[in-house]
Amino acid sequence: MAASKKSKIKAKPKIATGLIAQNRRARFDYEILETIEAGIVLTGTEVRSLRNGKAQITESYASPENDELWLINAYIPEYTQANQFNHLERRKRKLLVSRKQIANLQGAVQRAGNTIVPLRLYFNDRGLVKVLLGLGKGKRNVDKRETQKKRDWQREKSRIMKSHY
Repeated sequence: MAASKKSKIKAKPKIATGLIAQNRRARFDYEILETIEAGIVLTGTEVRSLRNGKAQITESYASPENDELWLINAYIPEYTQANQFNHLERRKRKLLVSRKQIANLQGAVQRAGNTIVPLRLYFNDRGLVKVLLGLGKGKRNVDKRETQKKRDWQREKSRIMKSHY
């Protein structure tokens, strides 16, 4: 009977598919013109750390350099069990997109002063890590206030509708 009374502490489940991190601030700071899904080159410890559901992409951006696309300043914490073979937390990570898409993004960034911002970091159905990138044009403060007013009005409308029906 003593064996059946083991402590039943449940560990947080690992993520197999689904969302890892989301950049909610990007949709507020930028007007997203176009979205692109890209693969990302990671080390084994980075994938294990992402399976724990810990990553941050709020301050990161993508930059085209020498016909390659790089994710810069994305935070993937160290994997605690990896000791000396761990990765750097904020290293540049190569993004996997076609040459045609890189050329289009590079042209859009140089011409109009746009920015490539990561919107979501997730595992797809096959368990591969993907990044949803958005080509964004920076909003002015007036535009941000306008967005906030629209959001507040939508909330107010839903409250009114809920109370009357």
